[in-house]
Amino acid sequence: MRLYDLVQTSRAVAQTRGRLAKIEFLAALLKRAAPDEIATAIAFLSGSPRQGRVGVGYATLQAARAEPAADGPTLELAEVDRTLERLAQTTGKGSTQAKEQLLRRLFARATQEEQEFLFRLMIGELRQGALEGLVTEAVARATGLDSDLVRRAAMLAGDLGAVAHVALTEGAQGLARYRVELFRPLQPMLAQAADDVLDALTQLGEAVFEYKLDGARIQVHKQGDEVRVFSRQLNDVTVAVPEVVEAARQLTLREAILDGEAIALRPDGKPWPFQVTMRRFGRKLDVERLRAELPLASFFFDILYADGSPLLDEPYARRFAALAAAVPEAHRVPRLVTADPGDAGAFYERAIAAGHEGLMAKALGARYDAGARGAAWLKVKPAQTLDLVVLAAEWGHGRRSGRLSNLHLGARDLDAGGFVMLGKTFKGMTDQMLEWQTTKLLELETSRDRYTVYVRPELVVEVAFNDVQASPQYPGGLTLRFARVKRYRPDKGPDLADTIATVRELHRRRGGRGQG
Repeated sequence: MRLYDLVQTSRAVAQTRGRLAKIEFLAALLKRAAPDEIATAIAFLSGSPRQGRVGVGYATLQAARAEPAADGPTLELAEVDRTLERLAQTTGKGSTQAKEQLLRRLFARATQEEQEFLFRLMIGELRQGALEGLVTEAVARATGLDSDLVRRAAMLAGDLGAVAHVALTEGAQGLARYRVELFRPLQPMLAQAADDVLDALTQLGEAVFEYKLDGARIQVHKQGDEVRVFSRQLNDVTVAVPEVVEAARQLTLREAILDGEAIALRPDGKPWPFQVTMRRFGRKLDVERLRAELPLASFFFDILYADGSPLLDEPYARRFAALAAAVPEAHRVPRLVTADPGDAGAFYERAIAAGHEGLMAKALGARYDAGARGAAWLKVKPAQTLDLVVLAAEWGHGRRSGRLSNLHLGARDLDAGGFVMLGKTFKGMTDQMLEWQTTKLLELETSRDRYTVYVRPELVVEVAFNDVQASPQYPGGLTLRFARVKRYRPDKGPDLADTIATVRELHRRRGGRGQG
């Protein structure tokens, strides 16, 4: 299969509104894929390379994209995958130059459309509308299998590409092999957002409220004294977290799969910011030194397997009963079962006062729907906002074609003067807002390139976000997590925008991400 064929499918999906039509486009492509191309096609259509991060920075990709485009499509999908594999494996002295050469050769053989696709694929901004849920449905359509069967196999395998390969080559009989297995991580269940505890209770009725810890999601597999710990991305991080291993070994259960958080706590019991906790992950050397400097605590909130019994399909109330019987209270997330908004609100305030992100609200009767961001789990977090200046905007794709969509956001720099870019967002915009901002930003235009219109820094926008986190990609070293536009502030000039010092202080006080 040519890369061109996949890019055209991606483009068609991006320009199509209907869910069923998107699935048909994707399914048609998957039917044409050779067996050894399926995993790559699934990864690209889901929005990321099969290899994950390939260790290439934004500037390097920009330089590669400057290569003159090929006149016609010649790249095979398998060739692109092999190049990305080489990029991911190229490390050590001289690797930067070697990666630049690999990328330049790849982009020189790509058409303009293919260059754009590869660039956005590798920077994680491939907004084509083919999210993993749609791709899962497309696998079912391409094979004629029940979508629940495909979804469950993907949940159990933690690898949609592998499941798609089996589904397309072996059918239902092949998918039947997928069962809960110790030491094969499952995709974690995720959460949607709720406005507040009242909104959560309105949606769920009586519910479980749990502290939403400011830590790192972990999945612990135990069989006797053998314990392995997996990250949110299903990477094996066992070596980096010996405290978690020791805590799991002390449990009375011989076999278990537990869902929880690892978190670094201050001496007063409050959490360090998420990025401090993350210093403990990804390290294979100096673990004992780091453990002494920054010990980890482990807290669990769910159990998926216990002594030979899969628990995924059990209601949450029963799963928690099994968890409580196996895990001491000191290693369980604080929780409250209530239908009373007053009690839930007070519990929320206690969570915030303890330094955590907020609450998780969970339906008592919900099964564990791994890999899904369903309405059975809701996250309740305080909203934070900043008034920032629009520095530039990128042209939109799909139904946003012809309109300026992705905003470059800047904070005032009182020391150096001017503005410091904090990141981008295309979220939170209504059609009316898109029309207005396109007209307004074009009036403020100072220059442009193929994708971006740069503007005079005069327009102030109120941006809501979840957290501030470190980012080497942006000049200020920080970026906003889950940034989305709330409204424009015509009542404020750029001299009233928030400063980079304010953002740094927010980062100092908080960081983080956990469940959901």
